[in-house]
Amino acid sequence: AAEGIGWDTKPPEGIYRGIAQVKGFGSYVAAAAEVSVTDGKVKMHRIVAATDPGHVINPQQVEAQVAGSFVYGLSPLLYSEATVKDGRIEQENFNTYKVMTLKDMPKVEVITMPSGGFWGGVGEPTIAVAAPAVLNAIFAATGKRIRDIPLKNTDLTVS
Repeated sequence: AAEGIGWDTKPPEGIYRGIAQVKGFGSYVAAAAEVSVTDGKVKMHRIVAATDPGHVINPQQVEAQVAGSFVYGLSPLLYSEATVKDGRIEQENFNTYKVMTLKDMPKVEVITMPSGGFWGGVGEPTIAVAAPAVLNAIFAATGKRIRDIPLKNTDLTVS
């Protein structure tokens, strides 16, 4: 992920990078994100994901699962939340729980690096690195750690 995002090179002016990694669902995954923050507005430009699920049978399906997982990793970072009213969750389905659409997605690049020897997951693990990579990039841009999400409840907005 670091190599794919160009971690050892200087990003373009006004672009900041963050990275995160995790072992989950039996796979090793990492994501590196590029964002800009202007007047409190966060713009996600690009995310590079690297995944090692052990074995890969269908590379196109793995790429689709990894890329699509960012929707469910970034939606709660930006604006989705589960709120409770009168002892019940208010968001009962996708009509009341906002999920990212294609127009909101940054460019996603997927690097598949199967090392063999085990069988891991491919969609779910990447969900766990999406928000931390973007939050680390926001920290690089602003010097401020965001500890509460979604961003819609902070002084930052998404452009």
